[in-house]
Amino acid sequence: MKTRNIEDVQLDFLVSALSHGNFISTTDILMWMKQQNEDVVSNVKQIPIEQLKGWNYRDDRICHDSGKFFSIDGIHIMTNYRNVPEWDQPIINQPEIGFLGFIVKKFNGVMHFLMQAKIEPGNLNIVQLSPTLQATRSNYTRVHGGKSPNYLEYFNGEKEVYVLVDQLQSEQGARFLHKRNRNIIVEINEDEEISVKDGFIWVSLGQIKELLRYPNVVNMDSRTVISCIKFGNYSEQSLKLLSSVKNMYGIENDKPDLFLYSVLSSDNHLHELQDIIQWVTSLKFKYELGVNSIGISKMKYWIYDGNVLRHEDNKYFDVIGVRVEIGNREVVSWDQPMVRSAQEGLMGFIVKKINGIYHFLVQAKLEAGNFDIVEMAPTVQCLTGNYRNGKNEYTIPYLEQVLNAPNENIWYSSYQSEEGGRFFQEQNLNIIVEVGDEFPIEVEENYCWMTLNQMLSFVTYNNYLNIAARSLLSAVSFY
Repeated sequence: MKTRNIEDVQLDFLVSALSHGNFISTTDILMWMKQQNEDVVSNVKQIPIEQLKGWNYRDDRICHDSGKFFSIDGIHIMTNYRNVPEWDQPIINQPEIGFLGFIVKKFNGVMHFLMQAKIEPGNLNIVQLSPTLQATRSNYTRVHGGKSPNYLEYFNGEKEVYVLVDQLQSEQGARFLHKRNRNIIVEINEDEEISVKDGFIWVSLGQIKELLRYPNVVNMDSRTVISCIKFGNYSEQSLKLLSSVKNMYGIENDKPDLFLYSVLSSDNHLHELQDIIQWVTSLKFKYELGVNSIGISKMKYWIYDGNVLRHEDNKYFDVIGVRVEIGNREVVSWDQPMVRSAQEGLMGFIVKKINGIYHFLVQAKLEAGNFDIVEMAPTVQCLTGNYRNGKNEYTIPYLEQVLNAPNENIWYSSYQSEEGGRFFQEQNLNIIVEVGDEFPIEVEENYCWMTLNQMLSFVTYNNYLNIAARSLLSAVSFY
């Protein structure tokens, strides 16, 4: 595998993020997706966990007969984070690292991403746009006995490609135990021919971000990969020149321009990068996270009756069994356990203009499955507990500013799905809200103001930004 000059790559990504694509309009992509949904044959039905073929409840856990894929384990958590010092919960234990990868290629000078209309058993609308390759190690080593995933040869070293992005990023820390995937983008030459198989399509990065304005079209795995993309660092002087040129041509500055400024500017940050690293380090030192494996039957307040694994008050989430029949997958039918959320969640960033540049209010959040105690999360992240007034179990800082924001202050709002291979029909409201001068710059200890440029600097490294933050980052659009 080869690499290219990083500044050239970042500029190519930026051009693609500003492009409407060279092949198909966004409206036509939505129509194509609708047709993909109509053409597919699928049947997903809930069945008792004890009836899952190929799965067993043994050693006080739910696991596959092969010992591969994943298991549902019980854990006991002890922590000094916030006001719940210990609890028990089920968690997905999937130690193997999978591929989440895009093939990209320039067409007429604009980088395009090869996306797949992929069916997952947990998807609300069955088919969503996924990366070129989305496969666990058990999948691409064909433990299931099915076909090899399309385009695997571009990611496993068989084909010579340019590697533009290659990172290990964490998955949902509240549901997965120490789970990571390889987020990778590889490029082929403009003159290289590649067969576009049925169910695949070339789109620009700008179009992917445009499609994220619609609910449940772009899947979580696509969102996490494109969130790893950096667009370069520019001085205040360079950005003022860009703004002047746009004004000369009568191009008005608006919110997307201000997003772009926050992404590209290397100046005017409230906090230096080293100060933010020290902030995170101090919180990792302050908080403790003890995770002990226990049997499912030993978990307090959880019930497994052979049908489902659930909390006794039907809170948070449960684990169900599903039987799946799908027409265009490597394996056309199988059984598996899935996590089903008790309610829709909320993931939201508060943004504020500080020193003339937009900053995002980032939270240091502890979750049971985190590798390194805390990860950077959105200002508000409520996925497993109910955040609604009268039903929430603890105070959530800055929740009211997100929930009660006037429409004119909402930059982005859309329901987006969680990963459909493990989570059953789960969607969360993704929202970005602007606040004014009345909102203080001084914030609580677990929070820090960062520009988009700084956040993307941390995405470069493993396990800094959690998947909820990366999902919201992916939706930031520049037109």
